[in-house]
Amino acid sequence: MKVLAFADTHGNHTLIKQHVKTAQDENVDLVIIAGDFTMMDQPPQNLVGPFKAIGKKVLIIHGNHDSETTLDFLSEHYKVGNLNKYAVTYEGVGFFGAGGAEIGPVLTTELKIFERIKNGHKYVKDAKKKVMVTHVHPRGSLIEKFSNIVPSSNSVRKALDEFKPDILICGHVHEAQGIEEKIGNTRVINVSRIGKVFDI
Repeated sequence: MKVLAFADTHGNHTLIKQHVKTAQDENVDLVIIAGDFTMMDQPPQNLVGPFKAIGKKVLIIHGNHDSETTLDFLSEHYKVGNLNKYAVTYEGVGFFGAGGAEIGPVLTTELKIFERIKNGHKYVKDAKKKVMVTHVHPRGSLIEKFSNIVPSSNSVRKALDEFKPDILICGHVHEAQGIEEKIGNTRVINVSRIGKVFDI
């Protein structure tokens, strides 16, 4: 399975168009948007629809600049998977996670982040491979060294240690875009604005 994942476009339609072109050129099977793809009260137009228009499966979570109401609307309108509420399995790969961060205009508590991840995991725990998607990055990661302003998440680290996904996709820290590391046996990728195409 070939995946394109990105985050933090904040309603930038030029970036969205670039990601749509990448999805088409790379012939990806799945697009994952790991939060902050809108900008609060900005109309959420042409952010998800262009990927559906070229026949791509899409999974989304909210960031700390996306309201959960907006996420629910986009999920319903475009019939895409909302990993903040549901987990899905494609071709033996289980996808689960949670959106938000405990900072910014849309606050999500650490407790709620962990509970949502935990709830999603129970539906994919027996999957051949597991991919966890969060907006915020885990505590103790290389990513957190790139920002003194944006805090990392104890809940995401706890979930990573407990559920041991094969891959963790996150964003949030723009300065750390493209950073990859291994925590335990988990490949951690900060996809951020530039995005990343990878195989599972």
